[in-house]
Amino acid sequence: MEEKFKIVMMKPIDKVAIALTTIPPGTDLTFTCEDKTFEVTVLDEIKFGHKFAVVSMEEGEDIIKYGEVIGQATRRILAGEHVHIHNLEGKRGRGDKVGA
Repeated sequence: MEEKFKIVMMKPIDKVAIALTTIPPGTDLTFTCEDKTFEVTVLDEIKFGHKFAVVSMEEGEDIIKYGEVIGQATRRILAGEHVHIHNLEGKRGRGDKVGA
């Protein structure tokens, strides 16, 4: 029997989704956000409440969650990879990042 994992992704422009259950590495996910379907193989364990990339991103690229920019990639991030402080630099509330 195929195990189902719950995730949240609010906008099809989002580059990350949020795990509502812990997702083990190697898990293949197929999900739809509005009219866009994503197929992602999870590369790292994604714990409850944590983000994972639904598309690959290059260093310096904006990371979008819930339709809003939450930061930028500090290195290349592959689809399915855990997105957290080790590869994301926040932009929100930082005066030094305004207009960057």
